[in-house]
Amino acid sequence: MSEDQQDVGVGPWRGSWPVDANGRPDPRYDVSLLTEGDRRNVVDRYRYWTHEAIVADLRTRRHDFHVGVENWGHDFNIGSVIRTANAMGAAAFHIIGRRRWNRRGAMVTDRYQQEHHHPTVADLAAWASMAGPAGPAAANGEGPAGIPIIGIDNLPGSRPIETFDLPRHCLLLFGQEGPGLSAEAVAASAVVLDISQFGSTRSINAGAAAAIAMHAWVRRHVFDQPVTAPTPTPAPTPTSRARGQ
Repeated sequence: MSEDQQDVGVGPWRGSWPVDANGRPDPRYDVSLLTEGDRRNVVDRYRYWTHEAIVADLRTRRHDFHVGVENWGHDFNIGSVIRTANAMGAAAFHIIGRRRWNRRGAMVTDRYQQEHHHPTVADLAAWASMAGPAGPAAANGEGPAGIPIIGIDNLPGSRPIETFDLPRHCLLLFGQEGPGLSAEAVAASAVVLDISQFGSTRSINAGAAAAIAMHAWVRRHVFDQPVTAPTPTPAPTPTSRARGQ
């Protein structure tokens, strides 16, 4: 290893191995990792834990939004979206279209998440229509049983995500790099949101757009940051216009 390279993760456990409240070996910890070290891409909280223990703990911490990605052409950006879904604590991720997708960019993070596959957008919409939070109103038919699909794309008629109050329970749907959301996906979306841009390019990378959209949900529902519409710029008065001419 060169001087510029650094070890990834942590080495073997030092000292007495972890035990549970009864003094027995803590079952969350992997003996091989304790012995050899943990080089996985996991946060410090999960160092030396077994894969099963991490997944079980994450299941108790997941947020209320889902992430969906259309996969009609084996888009390599999907892995980046799924990796971000892991980091943002998405409830699950959904692949629409081809079942096989390019997992390289996910950096193994997909193994810690719940994955759903839907052959068509119609199948996704059917799932979403029955995926709402269980409660008395939904059970009695007095409230919506599903969750809304929120499309993310820069399209005519789309609304800025910066001033839209994202619902707590929803599915953020992303299209492929290049073509964006399919016509079927747009039709299935309760609303399509765009990300405000200020440069010369018409669009940004699908993985970057997904990260921005997921973090918008996190800011709203984890940090309780309210969404407010921008204050409109006052129009110049007739007098001021005359002075500028």
